[in-house]
Amino acid sequence: MITQPQAMATPTPDPDEERRRIQTARLLAYRDDGPLAHALADKIGAGLPPVPATLVAFLAVVVITVTGVLDGGGPVLLLPVAVMLLLVLPTTPRDHLGRFDWLTPPLLRGAEFFTMIAIGLAAGAPKWLLFVLVYVVGYHTYDTVYRTRQSIWPPAWVFHAGLGWELRLLIIGAGAAFDVVTPVLAVLTAYLFVLFAVESVTSWVRLDKASAQAGADAEQDLEASPEDALEQATGEAEKG
Repeated sequence: MITQPQAMATPTPDPDEERRRIQTARLLAYRDDGPLAHALADKIGAGLPPVPATLVAFLAVVVITVTGVLDGGGPVLLLPVAVMLLLVLPTTPRDHLGRFDWLTPPLLRGAEFFTMIAIGLAAGAPKWLLFVLVYVVGYHTYDTVYRTRQSIWPPAWVFHAGLGWELRLLIIGAGAAFDVVTPVLAVLTAYLFVLFAVESVTSWVRLDKASAQAGADAEQDLEASPEDALEQATGEAEKG
């Protein structure tokens, strides 16, 4: 019985569709959504347009901060977090293929950092600790961007273990509301530092070893004489 080759049975992917798929995957990775956002994504429906909603949330947090609303302390420190969750979480289901949707990740990261700093300063957290936390999350963002540009995708569990922007803000807001923001920030920063640093270093070391092995194999193939190559191929054919 004659069968068609497997390659003929596999349809050729559409280049435009593949480009859109990669673009969406990259922007969603840059958002750094956590387990809460992923759990609600299928329950929100079509969702809100990401750029307007994120921009409005960012501006609302800025207004809340500069008007001194957070100076009272206590539960009011959860207000910026509530604004972010109510306006940005509904943007999760969108495909991010709009003309300006590439602005969503930088807007979201800027809003997250500003909210962290605003809540932390209002609650009396050490400035150096806030700086370290922003640096750790910023490193994770840089690592994600650099990897995806090299077509190396971080594992999905990293985004869940990293809690995502939504749970990070919720944890900080709750710590500030209950007047324990400094120990909460310290534990959160240490946890994220270990998680992102260890995962990133081990992944790049593993990649370097694989690249070095591939390079060594290629160099060995180039150095082999035609007679050696023919003898090896003949031997493998006889074994088969």
